[in-house]
Amino acid sequence: MILREMEDIMGSFKRQKVSEVVKIDDGEDKISQLPDSILNHILSFLSTSNAVATCILSTRWKNLWTILPNLDFDDSLLYSRPVFGYPMKVTLFMHFVQRVLQLRNASIEKLRLSCRVCFSASHVCTWLSSAIKNNVQELDLCLFVEEPFSLPSCVFYSKSLLVLKLEMNCTLELPDSISFPCLRTLHLCLVTFPDDSSTQRLFSGCPVLQELTVLDCDWINLKSVSISIPSLKSLTIDDLPYFGSPDDLNGCEIRIDSSNLRFLKYSGYLSNEIYLYNLSSRVDASIHIAVLCDKRKQIAFRAVKLFRGLNNVSSVRISSGAIKSLFNADDVLDHLPVFQNLTHLELGKGLENQTVGEFMELLRHLPKLESLDFFEGLESLDPCKPSGENDWKLKALPTCFLSSLKTVNYCNFHANETEICFLKLLLNIAIILEEMNIFCSESFLEDPKKHKEIRNHLHTLPKGSARCAIKFF
Repeated sequence: MILREMEDIMGSFKRQKVSEVVKIDDGEDKISQLPDSILNHILSFLSTSNAVATCILSTRWKNLWTILPNLDFDDSLLYSRPVFGYPMKVTLFMHFVQRVLQLRNASIEKLRLSCRVCFSASHVCTWLSSAIKNNVQELDLCLFVEEPFSLPSCVFYSKSLLVLKLEMNCTLELPDSISFPCLRTLHLCLVTFPDDSSTQRLFSGCPVLQELTVLDCDWINLKSVSISIPSLKSLTIDDLPYFGSPDDLNGCEIRIDSSNLRFLKYSGYLSNEIYLYNLSSRVDASIHIAVLCDKRKQIAFRAVKLFRGLNNVSSVRISSGAIKSLFNADDVLDHLPVFQNLTHLELGKGLENQTVGEFMELLRHLPKLESLDFFEGLESLDPCKPSGENDWKLKALPTCFLSSLKTVNYCNFHANETEICFLKLLLNIAIILEEMNIFCSESFLEDPKKHKEIRNHLHTLPKGSARCAIKFF
């Protein structure tokens, strides 16, 4: 019965093709002679529907799927087939999942469930409750919700969960008691946090959490929340797209205090205020700020507050937008700290030529910088009017150019006039530079003659450091 339903739903597993795979050496079935552990490892590379379908191969394979540690149910495969009407597809999918869970003979290590919750909310709750009772270690849920929906409360005090990934387009209703004693990874996507107290319970209920990722979630109901988890090593907050109105940036105060953090990534409009405390020099930080034109000043001061918390870090990746945000604040140099531990800086997005002056001002706060990476090169907003050295007025030369900067990596080099002027500037003012590595764009490499001319030209430019080697890749 399961097989017939599965074939109706998926239609992707063919008896003859499977038989051809497992029959080798003049018909001798050597694969079926392998131990259960190896066969289960082979089945783990199949979707759950195809793994179940192997029961038709022989008596040896009949019950192997029932001890698979990982289950993957995705109703998008079902809806892509035009065989049945929508109600029948829902019924078949629910019946298939229910029967597979009922006939299993082993605990569940990982359950991935991606489905529409409408018409089957009670079934979804039953499946999740069953997984929790079977001491599931990893839950990966992608739930499309059209009406209010609450996860079963047992999910939030599971003693077995190590990984919880939740993508759900509705308010995350949380119980009064939350306890994840073993949870190490928490991913939240598209959820709306309900209120300060319950959201605080969620973060506080993960005492051994090591990785927290919050993607495109809505903080609009919150005023203040603290993420203070001593074990936390990786934190990603992505606030793109912006959910609120450009006229309202009140947002939430998010206070992050994690002394053992090793990786921090923020992307967004700073619609929420981010405060960082006690970050160590070992943190690898990545900051991308998109600017709302009508709120430049407000975002600028929030950017300054965010960067203040990075004063101890050794490696930072920032965007051109982050630099512009910092310099939209009045008297920014009076607000920014000196980053004494920062030795590596990477521009994650193309640096706009109009931002070069501000970028040089930022470098004045990085006296110990040793390596500088331009990941996307330099962007010219108006290619017909390329910028040059005369457009980049330097109030003072950054200390790092005189005492510490040894390596510059410039990626996506197109060899336009603005880029050549910028590299000429760097070569001239960096007096202890040891190497400049230039990674050419594909379009530049397509013109061998131009490539050779530009290489020769850059090699003949005057250099502040006689030891500097220019290398092309």
